[in-house]
Amino acid sequence: MSESFLDKAYGARDAEETRKLYDDWAASYEAELGEHGYATPGRCAAALAQYAADKSRPVLDFGCGTGLSGLALRLAGFETIDGLDVSADMLAQAKGKSVYRDLRQIEPGQDLGHRPGDYAAIAAIGVIGAGAAPISVFDTIMRGLAKSGLFVFSFNDHALQEPQYEARVMEWTDCGAARLLFVKHGDHIPGIGLKAKVYVLEKN
Repeated sequence: MSESFLDKAYGARDAEETRKLYDDWAASYEAELGEHGYATPGRCAAALAQYAADKSRPVLDFGCGTGLSGLALRLAGFETIDGLDVSADMLAQAKGKSVYRDLRQIEPGQDLGHRPGDYAAIAAIGVIGAGAAPISVFDTIMRGLAKSGLFVFSFNDHALQEPQYEARVMEWTDCGAARLLFVKHGDHIPGIGLKAKVYVLEKN
């Protein structure tokens, strides 16, 4: 049996290899994840909705992929959603969902192109971890929020095995730069037995 894209997703590789993987995966991404019950977009959107005072304010969906995360945010009541991703083919799939105000391709490590306060919340749903965006993205996103801005994100079990991921959360919360509003471990991709923690941070 040939190796699925999901089998390859958590392997170590450089940024260009990651972009190629997600370009190649774009056409079958939703079918493969849907077959295994991808739960994290709905979990993250529901968690963010608990703390967002005004769902009409813009949300940035970082690493939006084919738009499953944007769709979950829209279903949770968020009205204005912009998406960023490194994969042009993934963005083409996202465009077809008509849930985004704006979609933009970015280069790995690039500035996100907005000012703090442009977005009331930023989401990185199933994005930061082995085989995907590096932990440095965490700081980039937090710096892109104004005071009281919200950051919803997830770390799957592969990421949670590496101390650097949760340590970065504590670096922001222990010094008082951010407040942890929500954290819960639960389903990520049940079909392969993978779980994830969902977090919501508020920037102080």
